[in-house]
Amino acid sequence: MTGLVLKLRPFEKLLINGAVLQNGARATRLRVRSADATVLRLRDALHPRDAASQAGRIYYIAQLAVAGEAEPGAALAELSPLIDDALGAAGDERAQAALLKAREAALAGRLFSVMRAIKPLLAAEAPPPGAP
Repeated sequence: MTGLVLKLRPFEKLLINGAVLQNGARATRLRVRSADATVLRLRDALHPRDAASQAGRIYYIAQLAVAGEAEPGAALAELSPLIDDALGAAGDERAQAALLKAREAALAGRLFSVMRAIKPLLAAEAPPPGAP
């Protein structure tokens, strides 16, 4: 069997082709068989106000295309220079490795993979709990 397999937590929300769906009281697995469906778990969504850093902007642009709110080709064209700029400014090997994965995924047109590669950088940029 092929297709995207989503493992959903109880009451987890996701966006499929612009429609918000919510899981029931039990964890479940869902297989999306349509290759052209846009799927975004809302727990993976980044709010625009949190997209202030380079990594945040890269993640958010990829997210818009995954959610169907931006044309994938335009998002990929916008991502390439942003990823290259971030690579030039990356200070440590971990960040460089994540950005290289993101660039490879962008070149292959895999926008969700761009988001997955960048997500650890977002966690590293997040302010500590309780910070203003």
